[in-house]
Amino acid sequence: MLGLLGAAVAALVDGGAAASGVLVGVGLVLVVLVGGSLMVDAVAGVLPVASLMVALLTFTLQVVLVLLLLAALDGSGLLGDVLDRGWLGGGVIGATMLWLAVQVRLHTTTRLPVYDLADAGPGRLDEGGH
Repeated sequence: MLGLLGAAVAALVDGGAAASGVLVGVGLVLVVLVGGSLMVDAVAGVLPVASLMVALLTFTLQVVLVLLLLAALDGSGLLGDVLDRGWLGGGVIGATMLWLAVQVRLHTTTRLPVYDLADAGPGRLDEGGH
């Protein structure tokens, strides 16, 4: 939604290449970040112990993938004529910042139990009863 708003502003300010740049930048970020989140979620469901390692590895790979895709766009000759370089960068940065803000909000407001007290009986502190 905000990507479309950004593209509309870009089109009014700088024309079609700017709007295309914003849309491609936002789309690139969404594809990479949603794919990474789905991967981390799938691993967390199967092997929760490996979640942090996979999340850190996924983040690193996402940064590398975005850099490779931007380099491929630069090498293709699309930047400048079809896609405005500045607006593409703005779309990537804006979408990334919005994604991070949403993730922080979701993770700080989600209530997840940290530990399970179901195994401990009432008044039972340890095996010795102390």
